[in-house]
Amino acid sequence: MPTGNEATVAMASKQVVILDRDGTIVVDRNYLDDPAGLEFEPGAAEGLRRLYERGHRLVIITNQSGVGRGLFSLARLAEIHARLEAMVVSIGARLEAIYFCPHAPDAECSCRKPELALLKQAASDLGFEPSAAIVIGDKMSDVEFGQRAGAATILMAAAGGTFENRQPQPDFVAANLIEASRWIEHRTDASRGAGPEQRR
Repeated sequence: MPTGNEATVAMASKQVVILDRDGTIVVDRNYLDDPAGLEFEPGAAEGLRRLYERGHRLVIITNQSGVGRGLFSLARLAEIHARLEAMVVSIGARLEAIYFCPHAPDAECSCRKPELALLKQAASDLGFEPSAAIVIGDKMSDVEFGQRAGAATILMAAAGGTFENRQPQPDFVAANLIEASRWIEHRTDASRGAGPEQRR
């Protein structure tokens, strides 16, 4: 069995995928305040499972300004996230952690994406380099968030969407998390020098 240090090194070596919540993993309900309203985006369950089965560590970082706006409480948000974690377990994956900014946009906090406070906290808590992560989200602020950290970025967007003239430019545009997971697999295989016959 690995020692404590060996286990820590092994865990840190697994690539971290940072995911936005609404519009990326679950359907965006516009200030969702009821756990029963959680519903996976099309392709999200399979995409999360593929990433998890291939050894990626899944972390959510999400802006939840509904708290700061007084639309729901921190206790309610905790209920929502507990159900989300259970949903992810039910499809054969697991979340390492969920980090959230509860502030309204005008609070000028350091934790609201694209600011990097939550990513730095996650990196410290979980032991990874932010620049080695992959950031997935449905807004250009998610892309900026990832690029500020030096990470690869994937923008979730409807099939056929064009983003050539938008800044910042993501590394990849995916219609769903299945497409995103395949791009990450290809990128990971390429970095390891794996040939086509070695890929699943």
